[in-house]
Amino acid sequence: MRHTLAVLVENKFGVLSRVAGLFSRRGYNIDSLAVGITENPNISRMTIVVRGDEHVLEQVIKQLNKLIDVIRVMDLGAEESVDRELALIKVNADKDNRAEIIQIVDIFRARIIDVAAHSLTIEVTGDEGKIEAIENLLKPFGIMEMARTGKIALKRGSKSP
Repeated sequence: MRHTLAVLVENKFGVLSRVAGLFSRRGYNIDSLAVGITENPNISRMTIVVRGDEHVLEQVIKQLNKLIDVIRVMDLGAEESVDRELALIKVNADKDNRAEIIQIVDIFRARIIDVAAHSLTIEVTGDEGKIEAIENLLKPFGIMEMARTGKIALKRGSKSP
């Protein structure tokens, strides 16, 4: 089972390394990790996706809470949160298939952010399923490069953590 954790940490040198080291030492794999500054420049938010049962989740949360620079750890359930990923996909595009690629991009409400003689670079945001779906439709054209962020997520509603 996959769990999404929101971890608020002090925005200091080495915090990411300590958090990643914790997972490594305990033998837990990180499926996705995204880190960025919050509305408070002294606090960063890590969104970590980890696989495991409830026991693994409980252990991960306990270990994270032991780290000095960790302010708060929240388990974001799918029903309680909204999440997104970003992908940049560079795909082969010539005059024969460009229109078809543009149509796919429009259907997915993605954007073309770079046009070259023989390629298009596409930006798409959405949940994991949407990213995988557009990737699968673009594969037959030849994906030259792809970069994908980890999941970022927030709790639903007006309450702050």
